[in-house]
Amino acid sequence: MLRLLVLHGPNLNLLGTREPSVYGQVSLSDIDKSITRRSGELGIAVQTKQSNSEGELVTWIQNARGHFDGIIINPAAYTHTSIAIRDAIAAVALPTVEVHLSNIHQREEFRHHSFVAGVAIGQIAGFGPTGYLLALEALTTHLGTRHTSSRTRADLRKKPAASRR
Repeated sequence: MLRLLVLHGPNLNLLGTREPSVYGQVSLSDIDKSITRRSGELGIAVQTKQSNSEGELVTWIQNARGHFDGIIINPAAYTHTSIAIRDAIAAVALPTVEVHLSNIHQREEFRHHSFVAGVAIGQIAGFGPTGYLLALEALTTHLGTRHTSSRTRADLRKKPAASRR
């Protein structure tokens, strides 16, 4: 069974009441419930965590190696400032999808740059809470394809050349 870690960055614990015109009225608890429900439908295990602390997020990313197959992260404001989070994602080398509730590219100029994007397999922004579900689908497909592809290559290596025609 695939295991995914979903990390929520700073201030996301205030969802539902924080700038509802930008972030909507859905709470983080509701988002986590949707993630858990969808992961069950996909047959994958997820663990969700939220922290306002950069160091705690870095530790969770580092500890993911060997325990999770991939990471979904909404680094929130750390997207634009944290080389430490970027380096942790690069160091663990787990497929990672970056998620943002709002479209960071339509907002203030300082939000347009993501340190995480360069080490993520993809970025989903602007779809509100649905972005997390899209990330689940995308990462599950990516991991399933990668697993199937490596298994197929291994099977081909085991078969005699004549049977591969």
